[in-house]
Amino acid sequence: MKNNGDSNFKVNEEGSQFELHVPGGIAFVEYYREGEKIFLTHTETPEQLRGKGIAGRLIERTLQCIKDNGLTLVPLCSFVANYINEHDEWNDILSEGYQM
Repeated sequence: MKNNGDSNFKVNEEGSQFELHVPGGIAFVEYYREGEKIFLTHTETPEQLRGKGIAGRLIERTLQCIKDNGLTLVPLCSFVANYINEHDEWNDILSEGYQM
């Protein structure tokens, strides 16, 4: 999967997660793929970094990467689903039946 060029953002295909490397730790969202569908299952930010908007930045970069790679999103993680509810510009990459 191609990355979007952000040096702090990494697609860790071996670990099946998207990562945002920031001072003090790594925020990540876990995924698995089935063909052209990508399922985001869990988002985590180190405790000391919570409340600083890092998870939102991670999800924004993750969704852009998914879009850039022509994949269809299935948001199984509640944080991702809530993010999309607040940012309807991402509805076009949602799998059918997951319109927020």
